[in-house]
Amino acid sequence: MDTPMPNAGAPVFYTVREAALIVRVDPSTLYRAIREDAFPAVRVRYRYVIPAAALEQLVTAAAESGQCVDPARMIAQRRTAREIARLNGGDAR
Repeated sequence: MDTPMPNAGAPVFYTVREAALIVRVDPSTLYRAIREDAFPAVRVRYRYVIPAAALEQLVTAAAESGQCVDPARMIAQRRTAREIARLNGGDAR
């Protein structure tokens, strides 16, 4: 849906094709990473969308560290932290 919206800010979500253009990879590469749980995405029925915040975090992490950033590792670390918090009686989200 490419209908222009007046006064609309930056997108909150990108299509896989748009995100692939941003990170300069083929969309099929990004779809594969999403299916392998190695790239953050939201599934809406049969489509995936990429949170703009996730792309911003990847860019920030790469710029700040000056190293290669692995989105799959970032996702795994967040899952581990959530599981630890859940086991310790914290927030399970």
